[in-house]
Formats: sequence, structure tokens, C-alpha cells
Amino acid sequence: MKKITTDKKLRRKLRVRSKIIGTAIRPRISVFRSNRYIYAQAIDDEKRVTLAAFSSLQLRKNNEIRETNKKNKKEEAMLVGLNLAKNLKEKEVSSAVFDRGIYAYKGRVKFLAQGLREGGIKI
Repeated sequence: MKKITTDKKLRRKLRVRSKIIGTAIRPRISVFRSNRYIYAQAIDDEKRVTLAAFSSLQLRKNNEIRETNKKNKKEEAMLVGLNLAKNLKEKEVSSAVFDRGIYAYKGRVKFLAQGLREGGIKI
């Protein structure tokens, strides 16, 4: 079985990241996916600040997802995208650049991007 090393992941991340730069008008949406949660943040690379952030962990803390009303991980990613879009709309941001990092554009990463689009952010 082939083993993916950290070096391969780092090279993939740098390859994707080298083509993407976020600004205050059009921030970079960075995605991190763990086994349980998904995190997304809007970053202004020129000033090196995070404009907004949201995660599925916050959904659980805000009781939007309860144990009785469990959603699958893709639905949670869609809600994270919608909430991040709402936060960005409050800060008058209408478009962004999507940085998938080391992850393929499928599954939870794709649903997060769809949630951002449904929330009114142009990617």
C-alpha cells in the first residue's frame, strides 16, 4: 500500500496556494477538514488578517445541530458555508477565492463551496 508522506501533502498545498492570493475585497477562503469537523476562514493575505471564520464545531456549540437532529458531514459542511457567507456579507464582501489546500474538490469541500455560493458569495 502506498504511503502519503507529509512532503507530498506539503508540495500539493504549495502548488495550489502559489496561484491564489486573497485581498480585503476578495479574500481567500481556506479550508481545513478533520475527521470530525470542517473549518473555513476568510483571509486577507495582504494585511495577513483573518476576516471571518466558521466551523462545524461552532454549529454544535450554537445548538444548530443536536444529537437528536444529527446531520451528515456533507450537510454540516453546507451549513458552515452558509454561515461563513452570512458573516462575510455583514462585512460587505461579495466575492472570494477558494483555497482547497491539500484536499480534492469533492465531498465536504465541494459542499462547503456550494454553501458559500448559496449564501451569495461569488467564488
